[in-house]
Amino acid sequence: MNLTISALSLLLAAASALLAQAPPKTHLKTGDLAPDFTLPSTEGKPVKLSDFRGRKNVVLAFFPAAFTGGCTKEMQAYQLDLARFENADTQVFGVSTDNVPSQKRFAEDLKLTFPILSDFVTRQVSKDYGILIAERGLANRATFVIDKEGRIQHIEEGSSAIDITGAATACSRLKGR
Repeated sequence: MNLTISALSLLLAAASALLAQAPPKTHLKTGDLAPDFTLPSTEGKPVKLSDFRGRKNVVLAFFPAAFTGGCTKEMQAYQLDLARFENADTQVFGVSTDNVPSQKRFAEDLKLTFPILSDFVTRQVSKDYGILIAERGLANRATFVIDKEGRIQHIEEGSSAIDITGAATACSRLKGR
């Protein structure tokens, strides 16, 4: 019985240590130039962030994994409020480390009309944005609002990024510039 209690204590200690580890926080700050990238999209053609400079604001909504509760809720919220972003001259992109076929199915199931970008192969974009959870191979949830000059104007990380209000407000402010 003492062995069982000791084993259970060790298991609980290990679980507590894992839970205590906070997901990574980005090193990027408001005003920084957003790291450029080219990623495959659910629309079948690669997307290069710098192609939007001088043309549109961009929302990069990184989410951990397709088909999960929080990610579904977040992507549905962007779809429901997509006109608000479009009226603010903003392109919305979901971004995850899922492969493109999985993302396509996820987007179809949710009837998303904005692209999802895949950081599956190297996860380099998640690394560059400072949000890769390397041991799990996925990105922490984070939203980056990038203006037409390519500068980050708003960052939201963790579960609060499921609520798209901060990103929508930031985009509305950019429209007024």
